[in-house]
Amino acid sequence: MKAAFFDIDGTIYRDSLLKEHFKKLIKYELFNIQEYENRVKESFKKWDERMGDYDMYLMGMAETYVDAIRGLSLKYNDFVADQVMELKGSRVYTYTRDRIKWHKEQGHKVIFISGSPDFLVSRMAEKWEADDFCGSKYHVEEGKFSGEISPMWDSANKMKAINKFVEKYDLDLAGSYAYGDTMGDLSMMKLVGHPTAINPSKELIEVLREDESLKEKVDIIIERKDVIYKVDPSVEVL
Repeated sequence: MKAAFFDIDGTIYRDSLLKEHFKKLIKYELFNIQEYENRVKESFKKWDERMGDYDMYLMGMAETYVDAIRGLSLKYNDFVADQVMELKGSRVYTYTRDRIKWHKEQGHKVIFISGSPDFLVSRMAEKWEADDFCGSKYHVEEGKFSGEISPMWDSANKMKAINKFVEKYDLDLAGSYAYGDTMGDLSMMKLVGHPTAINPSKELIEVLREDESLKEKVDIIIERKDVIYKVDPSVEVL
């Protein structure tokens, strides 16, 4: 059995589900707004002005988010998560949307592996009819988020997740596919026979260019506006 592993944020979804959820929590005033909004804005400003690293921006936002939702009721969270999916769930890249469709037509297992919260990843997987999924697990105590998390945004944990899916579905990794955009997706790309980087971060694309085994098999796709470009991995990154 072949599989197609998809990261979500920046790969399928044209931004970050976690960020969209965070914005909705701020809108509905479900925590100390001023403290956390300022922390996120400071981190985003550095990235938006291209004064910081994209992966570091995402990590900083995730850490702030974990602090912010500690103690949040599941009842309120489910409402906000449903709102995010209803309003933003279709905001996806044309390329990966079409690839999901193609893989399903080929009979491949379509699996979403994302650093976004599992309660958002599960909704995204249902919307796009993925066969399975894995996201960062936000632990709950007495109906509220405890602040404890089992992350899925790093390369090591994504590798563990894929190995579990291999056992579960008896997958052929050499014939399988992986799609990602940051260093957190590097292990997925190394494990499969057909990796694709979608709008990759500078750090990821530099690694792909330097790793001879990946350079020979990886596709690099850039989607801007309504145009999709395939980029030669040997092209210099400025």
